[in-house]
Amino acid sequence: MTNNDILKKLRVALMLRDDQIVEILELVDFRISKSELGAFFRAEDHENYMECGDQVLRNFLNGLVIHLRGTKENPKNPNDVLAKHKAEIPKKENSKERPEFKAAPKDSEKYRGDQSSSKSSSSTGKPKKKAFPKGNGKTPVVEKVVYKNGKNKK
Repeated sequence: MTNNDILKKLRVALMLRDDQIVEILELVDFRISKSELGAFFRAEDHENYMECGDQVLRNFLNGLVIHLRGTKENPKNPNDVLAKHKAEIPKKENSKERPEFKAAPKDSEKYRGDQSSSKSSSSTGKPKKKAFPKGNGKTPVVEKVVYKNGKNKK
């Protein structure tokens, strides 16, 4: 496991945003920008990927201890800090508004376009084919096009 993996897993587990990680690193007087921090979270094959050094991870862990526990003069309860992080996460608006699936009554099935309304044909289990007028009643949607790719056909 690399330092980048550890940093990613801690960010997800503690529900931290990038600006919160920058603030945690500033608790131990370690300055880093959001763009530098974002380079640690990129995929390894990305061109802007940067490997997280031991110094960055060590300072983050030391700052995390101060962030969660506080100092000797001003101790904190880590559970309260984590609850505060969880409360700051915005709720998804459309998660509760999505209606749950309910079976439609049989009467509404007769208005569907893919099934016929008669009960006798539905007993066979096969949908009824639509009847087209005699001849080729379909109108062509796209004209036939001859592509000239520069190859001579003999």
